[in-house]
Amino acid sequence: MTDHYSLGLTETDRVNNAFGGGLPEGSVVVIEGEDGAGKSALSQRFSYGMATEGTYVTYISTELESWEFVQQMHSLSYDVVDLLLDEQLLFLHANVDTHSRGSERQLLARLADAQTLWRADVVFVDTLSALLRNDPNFEAADPEDADHVLQRLVTFLRQVTLQEKTVVLTIDPTSVADDALRPLRNVADIYLDIETAAVGQEIRRQIRVRRFQNMKNPVDDSIGFNVQQGRGLSIVSRTVA
Repeated sequence: MTDHYSLGLTETDRVNNAFGGGLPEGSVVVIEGEDGAGKSALSQRFSYGMATEGTYVTYISTELESWEFVQQMHSLSYDVVDLLLDEQLLFLHANVDTHSRGSERQLLARLADAQTLWRADVVFVDTLSALLRNDPNFEAADPEDADHVLQRLVTFLRQVTLQEKTVVLTIDPTSVADDALRPLRNVADIYLDIETAAVGQEIRRQIRVRRFQNMKNPVDDSIGFNVQQGRGLSIVSRTVA
């Protein structure tokens, strides 16, 4: 029977319950959505809740530096300072602007070789698509070579998950060719696709659960959520008239 990493905060919100009681150990999780859809907010909520449950977490961000991450989490009422100081949560900023730095441009190779970050139980890469489009082995490759790059990445991810570690990858599908993302979608044990719609002044966010293997408890095909400063991420129940 597969064990699960609880998403925690069960007395604060309904996130852990909505996602079946947690993410399975040894799984690849793909969270897909366009810019502003809420991929980072979802990842930040998952990572914070897991860390409060005693799970060791690494969070890699291509957008935020450490102080910005702390500030962002604080605005969502996720106080990560003690978790960072206790090394329960490791935050790393991935600088993808390396076009003039030679070997530093090998972003995917450097990600795989960074042993410290893979010591955690759960590793978040937010966003993988930014690493892909700035890595010369992927960026300048023809479609066949790009597929080989992704296949090597998929092989590496499977080696990681064999150690019962879980990897969460966020992807912006508008920044990488659709065909190139197919190997990642295919390897995902959990595939969440965030859709947004403007309703008046409100942005409604809906997660389409395309795949959820080894679930602990049932998970709905569609999960509504919103993100508010001072309250963080919350699950929204919507009725259709």
